[in-house]
Amino acid sequence: MPSASGEARMTPILKTAVATAALSLALACTGSAFAQQATPPAQPPITLKAMGSFHIGGKTVDISGKPVKEVVFSPGGVPAKIDPNGTYIAGQMYVQYFIPQDQKGTVPLLLWHGGGLTGVTYETTPDGREGWLNYFLRKGWAVYNSDAVERGRSGWAQSPDIFPGEPVFLTVNGPFERFRIGDGAGSWSDDPAKRKVLPGNQFPVDSYIQFVKQNVPRWTTTDDFILDAYSQEIEKVCPCVILVHSQSGKFGFEMAQKHPDKVKALIAVEPAVTGDPKLASKLAGVPILMVYGDYIATDSRWPTIRARAMDFVKLVRDAGGSVDVINLPEKGIKGNSHLIMMDRNSDEVAGVIQNWLVEKKLTR
Repeated sequence: MPSASGEARMTPILKTAVATAALSLALACTGSAFAQQATPPAQPPITLKAMGSFHIGGKTVDISGKPVKEVVFSPGGVPAKIDPNGTYIAGQMYVQYFIPQDQKGTVPLLLWHGGGLTGVTYETTPDGREGWLNYFLRKGWAVYNSDAVERGRSGWAQSPDIFPGEPVFLTVNGPFERFRIGDGAGSWSDDPAKRKVLPGNQFPVDSYIQFVKQNVPRWTTTDDFILDAYSQEIEKVCPCVILVHSQSGKFGFEMAQKHPDKVKALIAVEPAVTGDPKLASKLAGVPILMVYGDYIATDSRWPTIRARAMDFVKLVRDAGGSVDVINLPEKGIKGNSHLIMMDRNSDEVAGVIQNWLVEKKLTR
């Protein structure tokens, strides 16, 4: 018979098998929940005048000194010689646009996502509801939704030759514990019944694994590529309104400082970083809305993040700028995670943003 200490003597292979089985069970349970969710209420079809996509940004980079290799692209295929030396294009960004038949926004709306994510952020929510892309289309906005450089359909470049360092990958538990869904470190469990969700949380926890599947690797060394691509998007598409989230907060503020004549408003949903304090006066003519969710005061990082943002807000206001800060719980909207656009009350928060845009006379 196994001894009481048998668990401590489990082989690495057995431990891996047990962990894999537990995660598979979690995936199965979540997948079942996703498949069995209630059908979203029917809405009128969205009528488009046009839709399409383009790549923008990127630059040529030369690589040399690499060995020529033989590569078999498919099992059983004929080997091909691949010479990695030559000229590449790197740092390009994919943008998809949707132009509604009845446009009510006076300028286009650009959606920029956060770290480890793609434009999927604003598409269908993890539990199958329409996301903010559809919401703002229905309100008559021409929407430009992008995958930032090195994400999604924008593609990678050689690392470390072009992208320095290594990409950062997210674990299954990471966002649950850091994005104010679970109650901090250790709140995730492969067993759904043992997950410690923050009380009243609005994130669709039963569909959490569906969210994890949209996470992608990210670099921490590609800001210059990203900023260059966003700047070129602004030159091509704007004047415009830009909506940013988390990591892209830095990019949105810096681009508004660079193109204050083209950015007619900036909406920052829980920005991780803001703009250059020395250039705060550049934002004096750009209306800014900042939106924060719940549970911030008890989080390990977000009180500091928000406090730094408020220091920046003061600089902009002192320079004559207009910044509205909405802490959702103070408006009676409670339970929002860091992923506000995916929370169950995402439409309610989108309505707050839409009303602000109307007040700023950015709609017809």
